[in-house]
Amino acid sequence: MTVVPPAAGEPRRPDGPRNPGDAWVVAPSGEKYWGRFGAAGLLAVDPQRGILLQHRVAWSHFGGTWGLPGGAMHEGESAIVGAVREAQEEAGVPDASVRPRFTSVLDLEIWSYTTVIADVVVPFEPVISDPESVALEWVPIDDVDSRPLHPGFGRAWPELRTLLDVHPALVVDAANVVGSVPNGWWKDRGAAATRLAASLEGLTVSAADLEIGGTEWFPEIALVVEGKARGIEAAAAEEAGELLPSGVVSVVEAPASGDDAIVAEVERRSLAGQQVIAVTSDRELQERVVRAGAARVRSSGWLRALLDHQG
Repeated sequence: MTVVPPAAGEPRRPDGPRNPGDAWVVAPSGEKYWGRFGAAGLLAVDPQRGILLQHRVAWSHFGGTWGLPGGAMHEGESAIVGAVREAQEEAGVPDASVRPRFTSVLDLEIWSYTTVIADVVVPFEPVISDPESVALEWVPIDDVDSRPLHPGFGRAWPELRTLLDVHPALVVDAANVVGSVPNGWWKDRGAAATRLAASLEGLTVSAADLEIGGTEWFPEIALVVEGKARGIEAAAAEEAGELLPSGVVSVVEAPASGDDAIVAEVERRSLAGQQVIAVTSDRELQERVVRAGAARVRSSGWLRALLDHQG
């Protein structure tokens, strides 16, 4: 692998010092890839208008094609932060206007590109804010193939298009998960449920764990609480902070039986088209949620392992 700085007319920031990541990575075979620390792009999905595409200026790499706002990542930067930062610099994407749903990574060992697929939660109009764009447009999903696409995006688009229809959601049996470890939870059930709700904020789940495509997913999470754990929503939101835009974790209070509420939530989300993963180790409840439409069932230990891994 060889790293070379950009030549005249190649991508660079219009002002300020050059970021160390703004360089070409050259493979032994001669192919060039932009971004010393890899690159990332944002695929923003608006349910009404489609996806945001950038018409690349002629002098850029594969100029004249349509692709995603994106570019070289900074050293130590996460792919999500890098993709959103680049989209803000190139398309004026406002803060907290998108919520990540999943990522897809092309890993070539010497270089990687991460596509961050994010749902628009606050509609916005893109703004050309640097010289790398000729135009920015919301393009209906079914019309994307009609554009001359950047070769990399064109190769990735068929799989990404399929995954745009996937909306995973976890429905979590809070009492079962909290009760799966002997940490004194019974002394204050509300506090234990609050800690669980906070730990679920920003949870990422690998595509392998969900048995779907892509690389990592940020599923919607419904935490079903009962009994003395009811009334934790405000406390959970305060403790969780702002890792992602609000609404990633919702607390569902069971008016009576917790199991009945879990089954009802699974059924509601399944009928709405979500791919529901129910989390409980209760065998009878596992059978009920499958009948209610759950795509998969995972144990409380499975969720605990994910939380322990993400620390």
